[in-house]
Amino acid sequence: MMSSSPAVSVRDLRVVRGGREVLHGLSFDVPRGCVLGLLGPSGCGKTTVMRALVGVQIVRGGRVTVLGQDAGSAGLRDRVGYATQTPAVYGDLTVAENLRYFASVLRAPRGDVDRVIEEVGLAGARDQPVATLSGGQHSRANLAVALLGSPELLVLDEPTVGLDPVLRQELWTLFRTLAGRGVTLVVSSHVMDEAGRTDRLLLMREGAILADGAPDALRERTGAADLEGAFLHLINETAGSPA
Repeated sequence: MMSSSPAVSVRDLRVVRGGREVLHGLSFDVPRGCVLGLLGPSGCGKTTVMRALVGVQIVRGGRVTVLGQDAGSAGLRDRVGYATQTPAVYGDLTVAENLRYFASVLRAPRGDVDRVIEEVGLAGARDQPVATLSGGQHSRANLAVALLGSPELLVLDEPTVGLDPVLRQELWTLFRTLAGRGVTLVVSSHVMDEAGRTDRLLLMREGAILADGAPDALRERTGAADLEGAFLHLINETAGSPA
């Protein structure tokens, strides 16, 4: 169920890095309980947007409000889960040891460790050092940390990178289950076939939003058979070229 007040509100967000503006005045809202996809090629600004949502990105202008507070506020620490594209778990600790450590930092219930291990499908590797995990298992261990506690917003940067199709399907089933409980998810990807699993998409290119809408609406608007075609159509439209 979605509340009338958005989980995320972004107004005129501008970010400058290395003397170059990389986000050009982005504005959008994310309703509560929505699965929002940030879709676009590598380097388009998806990770920078996500860093701004969790309050770890220095911004040049604009405002980012999360769950009614300024992004990065102390009161959001146990309400927002964040999984970076590069796993941030400790290689010399087992999966369970990592999760027990992060659960203590986040003051999450101790029983959460077993819950999130099951949710991400790592029960068979719970006592295995993270350094010995496969790439896909490593990504899932990182995601498990973001699921500790009861986050109201999950910000997930490329969470399915390196996973086989079966595991990707399982994670998207989990994401839909979480959304059904009222959790808001912001999920980035550069894989077009994942885009159709979202409620809404922000199609990004070169630090700007090309389009914002439901996957079906974007296909209908562009007359494309799939989202890859819709994305290419919008690029051509923006450049003033015939689609």
